[in-house]
Amino acid sequence: MTGSGTDKTKTRKELAGPVVVLVEPQLGENIGMCARAMGNFGLTRLRIVNPRDGWPNMAAQRAAAGADHILDKVELFDTVEAAVADCSLLFATTARAHDQAKPVVGPEEAARQIVGETMASGTAAIMFGRERYGLQNDEVALANRIVTFPVNPGFASLNLAQAVLLMGYEWFKLATANTLPFDMPERSERASNHQIQAFFDNLVNELDKVEFLRPPEKRDTMLVNMRNIFTRMEPTKQDMHTLHGVVMAIAEGRKGPAKGGVLDGNEATRLRALLAEHSDGRASSDSGTVRGLARLLRRNPTDAERILWQALTTDRRFASHFKRQTPVGRHIPDFVSFTKRIAVELVNANETDVIARDRAARSEWLAARGYRVCLINAEDVDTDLAAQLDRLAGA
Repeated sequence: MTGSGTDKTKTRKELAGPVVVLVEPQLGENIGMCARAMGNFGLTRLRIVNPRDGWPNMAAQRAAAGADHILDKVELFDTVEAAVADCSLLFATTARAHDQAKPVVGPEEAARQIVGETMASGTAAIMFGRERYGLQNDEVALANRIVTFPVNPGFASLNLAQAVLLMGYEWFKLATANTLPFDMPERSERASNHQIQAFFDNLVNELDKVEFLRPPEKRDTMLVNMRNIFTRMEPTKQDMHTLHGVVMAIAEGRKGPAKGGVLDGNEATRLRALLAEHSDGRASSDSGTVRGLARLLRRNPTDAERILWQALTTDRRFASHFKRQTPVGRHIPDFVSFTKRIAVELVNANETDVIARDRAARSEWLAARGYRVCLINAEDVDTDLAAQLDRLAGA
């Protein structure tokens, strides 16, 4: 298993890059974090001048987070002059103007010059100063160029490892032609126009069933807008298979009790009978069995419930007014409008006396609290939905 970003199964890039020179670093942790930053961007040559806490340093190893290949090859020097003696192009990083007549460049320009120097077989180096006060004037005087960063002038001091990371990033980006380590995988070839059209025809067919594409005069515009959504996506064949499955799952539902599917009338009748027998006048919160049965009915609408609910949510006369299987006190009617004070109950064929008595008690309780109860036969929803909606609107 790989870590958060480092895949140890991949080969490290070790390019001919600049030398990093740390002048009298104070904390081992900072040296370790510098090594880590160098490892991120392919730098391997680290020289240290007079580290305050000596060398080797356990704190540096802990902070390096795996950049041991850099720490193991650290070169130690007593003086800055000795550390940079073989360098043909030396940059001094500083946030302060040292009033020295030498070119001042940003990190991008410095990276370009470093790449050019290494390609010409020269040795380029970047010098970083102490954590507390950076490089001294005589140390900056050794450099060919000064590097400074475009930072907030009122808060210009960078952490040592941050400065190393910025320089390493600019150099590595240029040296590798800004190549990213990975790209979006091509898991499936692009969908053909024929496949997109087949999906779109199926989608429109399902939307027509729920009267989504209305009013009629806006239908053509809506279809053009929807088609553009999918053509802008440039979907793959796999995308089309997935979207087709999504549409059909929403349209048909997953089959079977407790799976968010559709119950037939007989199954719903048996569940309602069990709910009526177990509730026995108690609140739904008083019994785990009652809660479970009520939840099962809510998650598994019958065909009639599903058709009526779609009509209630799309018909302008009822949209946003009704809720399905929502408690009103201790009762749960099939549909309820709190704003209109209307409860709708679906009556399934072949219901038992227990269900009828339970509904009658529920209707009496709701009526006593100002709700009008509208009973609709489930078979009438299938045969003449429009008439039932008109009757409900009249209520």
